[in-house]
Amino acid sequence: MTQIIIDKRFCGPPNSGNGGYVCGRLARHIPGAAEITLRAPPPLDTPLDAVATDDGTWELRDGNKIVATGQPASVELSRLETASFEDACAAELLTPVKPHEHPLPTCFVCGPARAKGDGLRIFAGSLRGHNAVLAASWTPDQNLAADDGLVAPEFLWSALDCPTGFACNCDPQSGGFDKAPLLLGRMSARIEARPRPGERCIITAWPIGRDGRKRAAEAALHDEAGRLLAVARATWIAVQREVQLGRPS
Repeated sequence: MTQIIIDKRFCGPPNSGNGGYVCGRLARHIPGAAEITLRAPPPLDTPLDAVATDDGTWELRDGNKIVATGQPASVELSRLETASFEDACAAELLTPVKPHEHPLPTCFVCGPARAKGDGLRIFAGSLRGHNAVLAASWTPDQNLAADDGLVAPEFLWSALDCPTGFACNCDPQSGGFDKAPLLLGRMSARIEARPRPGERCIITAWPIGRDGRKRAAEAALHDEAGRLLAVARATWIAVQREVQLGRPS
């Protein structure tokens, strides 16, 4: 058993951890690709126990409450979308969530209220002007480095998180975008290589289906030379706005 503390810097909603970051922290205990299921809002600034279970899975616990579970997984995408760094920058100008309308402006990954170098400031928008694929640029800050000098793996999970949420609100058939409040329910990721801070990266994300309140999307992270760094698949859950904010009605 080891302890994990989700610093308030890494929030998604104001009072809980960013889903991708939390998934990435637990995934550090799982060799290779992993699937993490979030079962409760991850509390901030609270010692959480990462515990290996008898069946080979991991649990993230807040006392007796299970916050997340994780297990090894095979992560194969339905397809792989790519974009140039310039096209990704252009897509950001078409982000469907404008700063003054952002539902979670302090989110570590996509919050426009976060300063450069503090939040990741990843603003996915329609690639080439249609909603079938979103893209964003990302240049990791120096403070995201692990001890080996490469970007820590939990930040790759983070970077792939919110773009899949944006993609889940896109309807590729109609080209429309709805603003349903969503929370990450499950995320699987496979990391092929980790960039160095300061290296320009491209994120692409696209919706793959809906089933009731569940919405699914995939994402990929490449470096500027086109090398695949990581892939992810995510399931998001449509919730009431009060639930998204951590204030169940």
